[in-house]
Amino acid sequence: MTEHIQYSPDKDALVLLDQRYLPTREEWFVCKTVKDICEALVVMVVRGAPAIGVTAAYGCYLAAREVAGTPDWKPALAAKLEQIASARPTAVNLRWAVRLMQAEWAKHPEFSFDELADFWLATARVVHVEDIATCEAIGRSGADLLDDGDTVMTHCNAGALATAGYGTALAPIRAAIAQGKSIQVIANETRPFLQGARLTAYELHKDGIPVKVACDNACALLMQRGLVQKVIVGADRIAANGDAANKIGTFGVALLAKEFGIPFYVAAPVSTIDPETADGSLIPIEDRTPREVTHVGHTQITPDGVGVFNFAFDVTPARLIHGIITERGVLTAPYTEAIAKLFK
Repeated sequence: MTEHIQYSPDKDALVLLDQRYLPTREEWFVCKTVKDICEALVVMVVRGAPAIGVTAAYGCYLAAREVAGTPDWKPALAAKLEQIASARPTAVNLRWAVRLMQAEWAKHPEFSFDELADFWLATARVVHVEDIATCEAIGRSGADLLDDGDTVMTHCNAGALATAGYGTALAPIRAAIAQGKSIQVIANETRPFLQGARLTAYELHKDGIPVKVACDNACALLMQRGLVQKVIVGADRIAANGDAANKIGTFGVALLAKEFGIPFYVAAPVSTIDPETADGSLIPIEDRTPREVTHVGHTQITPDGVGVFNFAFDVTPARLIHGIITERGVLTAPYTEAIAKLFK
């Protein structure tokens, strides 16, 4: 599954499969401006750290096109890049993609406006293609961690829809199945946005991979009954010490896995590791609109006037993580040393 993020030369636009309407409707969201890109990121037309990075890369190109004809276009363009970088706070890939484009710009100060725009479009296409290759490499790194007959629990969606294709947490599962292993998946529903029930189940079912959806609060029972052999989740940011931010509820799943002796893995590209963030306490946690909790679709499920918590992420301490699966191999504790060596 790679068609959910497409650059259309005819429209000179980024076309995204609108994940808000899955699994019952497949609609497309067209981004022609920075405003469109930011809206797509904020309302979660597109989500998942690698997919956010790819979207941001194309967004930088669209920003360049948007300032066409502006006399003093360089400051205007720099402001638009910062607007993209600030759209969502937790996923490090967003700012990583913008920084990549800024760095390429700094290398070529002689570029005219048109040269810069063309160069950024070519760079965005490279980021897009490389993300798929990275995910496939994550799959190869992690496939041997899974045994024939395993049932793998995952939380949120870290599959093809969260990347340019193939996925991060789902990549080792896909690769293990390609090796001939029999693997099944339990997709936690992942309240309140239901990415597991709506998205993970959608793409696995579409690809013929056996999957069952479980309520978030069923994790302990399923593990207690021996129905889970491994847990693999994605990440939106991994700190320099190995602490990993992922969708809210992941920390609880990791604690349960520790209790029942089940290996808990985080799968993510190296670009999701943030060596500038020392530990998980420094990772900003997005606080989203209450409506995602108070309503399911258009149906209100809480009384008027009652407050809610809607933190989008939590941080799983490195001590609970059995390994971090990357395109460059599986990192193991002590993570501070492993990550420092990786970046050196």
